[in-house]
Amino acid sequence: MGEVTTCVVQCVSRKHHKYQTWNLHSMSVWLYVCIFLPLFLAGCASTTTVSRPDPPNTNSSTGVSESPPSNVPAPRSAVTPLSLNDQEALEIGKRIWQNECNGTIDGLTSWNKNEEFASLGIGHFIWFPKGYKGPFGEAFPRLVDYLIANDAPVPSWLRENFRKGNRACPWTSREEFNADLQSPKMQELRTMLAETVGLQARMIARRMENSLAKILDAVPDKDAKEQITMQFYRVADAPLGLYALTDYVNFKGEGISTSEAYNHVGWGLRHVLEAMRGTEQGKAAIVEFAQTAERLLTNRVKNSPPERNEQTWLQNWSQRVWSYTK
Repeated sequence: MGEVTTCVVQCVSRKHHKYQTWNLHSMSVWLYVCIFLPLFLAGCASTTTVSRPDPPNTNSSTGVSESPPSNVPAPRSAVTPLSLNDQEALEIGKRIWQNECNGTIDGLTSWNKNEEFASLGIGHFIWFPKGYKGPFGEAFPRLVDYLIANDAPVPSWLRENFRKGNRACPWTSREEFNADLQSPKMQELRTMLAETVGLQARMIARRMENSLAKILDAVPDKDAKEQITMQFYRVADAPLGLYALTDYVNFKGEGISTSEAYNHVGWGLRHVLEAMRGTEQGKAAIVEFAQTAERLLTNRVKNSPPERNEQTWLQNWSQRVWSYTK
């Protein structure tokens, strides 16, 4: 009987020990699955996550693409028209008036030495005498049309001449013109031009605004069109760039007329843009524009007919194009 009791006690004791061992093992598994495993996995995830870099030119806080760096010209697949407001046009017009005739009233009616035509207004718009056919574009008759269309005060004799189709300059030579500088007709012309500075500036600005489209129409080569467009906007975006483009196209034309060339070499805005090769934005663009314009104008003088004596103008031309950088 004592042996049986001892055997039972030992069996129970072994079963109890086995139960305790299983129970502790189950608890350990439960703790591992429910608590430690999620923490372990979370820690692994946080240490293995790789941050993806933002695409170039993207704002990391918004994810929105930004403009390319300023030293890289923005691509332009089409002509984007430029537009000057009236105040911008007036400010540029006054600078052009200063360039042409020192901003004086008397300088609004001029006939330069060694030239075959009068130069009138803040932009020294060319006016041909009757019968003259020169290589340069005539602009004063277009100005008169523009002033009449805008109800500006135009002298009655000039308005009547244009109404009859007589659009030529009534003075036939520099000597005749200068001898008549204080005549009533000439004084009326200066009064008209002094009172319409804003409209003259707007007409000059409009010519610049339309210049790129005209140039591209005259250029058949696709690569040349892209080169001209890129350089045009590169200059326009630079400090004083709009002034430079406006002044130069008024000063030396678009460069699309085959007659405005010596030895088949032109000097207009088209030719300056075609000869530019830089890509850097800002001040570098306007400096290259001035350098290129000066080089082409120097070549013009070398190719010009000796009797025109254009060498006497070159210093002033150089000073003018370098004013674009100041």
